[in-house]
Amino acid sequence: MTLTEISTPALAYLGDCVIELCVRHHLVETGLSTSAHLNEAALGYVRASAQAEAMKRILPLLSEEEETYFRRGRNMGHSSVPKHATVSDYRTATGMEVLFGFLHVTRREERIAELFASAYPKTADAQE
Repeated sequence: MTLTEISTPALAYLGDCVIELCVRHHLVETGLSTSAHLNEAALGYVRASAQAEAMKRILPLLSEEEETYFRRGRNMGHSSVPKHATVSDYRTATGMEVLFGFLHVTRREERIAELFASAYPKTADAQE
């Protein structure tokens, strides 16, 4: 399957998993060891509001192509929004997921790591 054959919702679905894996890897590296602590800390990274804030940090770093995929996700139609998220945050978070899905499909793992580190700088460890 080529990138052009993958729908925007499918990229968001995949990107959600990619971001979750980055978060889990990062949290394990911080030394948290119980699943309760890990799951609680992960929420500070994967909530729509947290992802929207993270996107604000990395948006200036994106290439034109990366920004195109972010916009595709942000502009994707949403039939519902979680009750604890604003429409704007949810749309931005979906754009981030599409971006990370695109980067994964195109095998740009180093870029994923670079953007994740910029999105959630080490000083954000206070979230944990």
